[in-house]
Amino acid sequence: MKPAMYKNFVKFLKEELSLSTDSINIVQRAVEDQPAPIPMILWQYGLVTLEELDRIYDWLYSKTKFDIS
Repeated sequence: MKPAMYKNFVKFLKEELSLSTDSINIVQRAVEDQPAPIPMILWQYGLVTLEELDRIYDWLYSKTKFDIS
């Protein structure tokens, strides 16, 4: 994920899903240790519900569907 996109993604997680900075930091460390899609780690760690996971993927799709670079 490009840095600008990642910044907007973190903003979405905080503002729309009310995730704490601590939760996001936990996920970042988990991804560094064992690379996996961030949304799935959020769900596996119980930080988001299935409905929120769906919202995350909808958001990601809406931001990337036209990005072919």
